[in-house]
Amino acid sequence: MTRKRILVVGGTGYLGQHLLQAFSEVPDSPYDVAFTYRFSLPRALRDAFPRSLAFLVDLQSGAGLDAVSQAFGQPDVVVNCAALSVPRACEADPAAAMSINVPSTLLEWLSTFKEANTLLIHLSTDQVYEGVKSFYKEEDETIPVNVYGNSKVAAEQFISMNWSNFAILRSSIIFGPQTISPVPKSLPIQWIDSVLSRGDKAEFFHDEFRCPVYVKDVVTIIQALTSRWISDGERMQLLLNVGGPDRVSRAQMAETVAHIRGYSTSLITLVSASSVDRGVRSPADISMDITRVVQTLRISPTPFKEGVRLTLEAEGSA
Repeated sequence: MTRKRILVVGGTGYLGQHLLQAFSEVPDSPYDVAFTYRFSLPRALRDAFPRSLAFLVDLQSGAGLDAVSQAFGQPDVVVNCAALSVPRACEADPAAAMSINVPSTLLEWLSTFKEANTLLIHLSTDQVYEGVKSFYKEEDETIPVNVYGNSKVAAEQFISMNWSNFAILRSSIIFGPQTISPVPKSLPIQWIDSVLSRGDKAEFFHDEFRCPVYVKDVVTIIQALTSRWISDGERMQLLLNVGGPDRVSRAQMAETVAHIRGYSTSLITLVSASSVDRGVRSPADISMDITRVVQTLRISPTPFKEGVRLTLEAEGSA
């Protein structure tokens, strides 16, 4: 059987590293896996995946993609995890948000191959929704309230108009264990745990709702899509909400950590999101209906409390 090539774009990020780890653990793997990075390649990552080729790529200009063609060849699957995903940073530099989050150079590069038989799995966001109701469905209108959401809607439209085989995953907050090479951004559960463990009082929004998704569930979804594409090769044009089964506020997230760790919930102060100026508008309720992804891929997403328990166990005894 011919080995299949998988390229993880943004392999040094949080989801990217979890993907690399999962693909490396596939028994008798039929995959050759490569990944891209933007600034520097952490030694821990290079040591952990010595068989995976790593490429320095600038998605804004496309520089470095030709090296992928020469040393790796045409991928059967590209998983695009790269993004400017901090809403405040997107608000400060809308041009950068659009040039990084809309994968124009990536699709231009894929178009240089003779056959357009690469599946693009692209990470989008729940922030494409307006946030004025609960449990959005994929067919609901996208009305983003900030630059980040706008750039992700533009990316979805660009992909659907310019590529024949794709799966767009509208992901909620991704949480779970730390990566092999720790990422610089604070991870949500670990941050809550660190604050409450010190006995410090902290404010948490009680009126913004998401469906946080356990990182290993996102990995499972991507692996299932990859396997389906490689085994069937049938045309794929999917748009999937990717969230956990539970709609929770930031305050409920903190309360879950407190209950599992045994911290006092009196440390958690409930405040309204409108009471804090974050320099960017944020949608109030972008919880998602995940029926489609559950039925399409026959998966059972991890309940939020269980995901938090698994995360904390990975960090130390819960």
